[in-house]
Amino acid sequence: MVLAATPIGNANDASARLVSLLQTADIVAAEDTRRLQRLLRALEIRVQGRIVSYHEHNEVARTAELLEQVAGGKTLLMVTDAGMPSVSDPGYRLVEAAIADGVEVTMAPGPSAVLTALALSGLPTDRFCFEGFLPRKTGERNSRLAELADERRTMVFFEAPHRLEVMLRSLHQVLGADRPAAVARELTKRYEQVLRGPLAELLDWAETTEVRGEIAVVVGGAPPAAPANPADRVAAVAALVDEGIRLKDAVAAVAEESRISKRELYAAVIAAR
Repeated sequence: MVLAATPIGNANDASARLVSLLQTADIVAAEDTRRLQRLLRALEIRVQGRIVSYHEHNEVARTAELLEQVAGGKTLLMVTDAGMPSVSDPGYRLVEAAIADGVEVTMAPGPSAVLTALALSGLPTDRFCFEGFLPRKTGERNSRLAELADERRTMVFFEAPHRLEVMLRSLHQVLGADRPAAVARELTKRYEQVLRGPLAELLDWAETTEVRGEIAVVVGGAPPAAPANPADRVAAVAALVDEGIRLKDAVAAVAEESRISKRELYAAVIAAR
């Protein structure tokens, strides 16, 4: 069984391996068979095997059927509308079931909207996380963002164009107006556009623009917290000493919790006496 990445906009990004797999696989499971046909026309190739639909509404029922075919010796190729299967797209259930059944699974890698947006954002790429689509309801969306407020890694989100303004407003409210971010639109397509700036500027743009196309939003991680001032933790040490804890142990406990130097905290305690 092979999962294969498909172009996220420009058909010329299709790999030679993807073309070969499409032409030779016994079964091609596609998230949207109509989208697949458009890709085939753009690549000027034909699928010789059987094409079946495989999407979020039928993947539970169809997984067992497909794996049965693989067990019978058929070659199965799984593709989504664009990009990497299983990444905010169908594929996870199929891979999970295949592994459980002892079916060998491999990947024909290729285009990824997540990595493309991240690379073009101009934000740190050494550590990042993918958060997919945020909840549609305001309360749930803000709660999710509150959980991410202290996330130090760069974050990548997907969003529908008609909900981008609402999403950016929530990001602005919860993460702050100055948090750096980028909105990547129509990646690899003719009207590709990447806007970079603080969330306040991006929100202003979304409020005055009719946004269209596929959207990825990249947000910078939270800045490092300012180091605690040892003098501000003297009272915490005193409270532990009042409970009968030795001064040395109290200083060590508070210093570890506050991530400050034990030596500097001890000196602050002595100076306060």
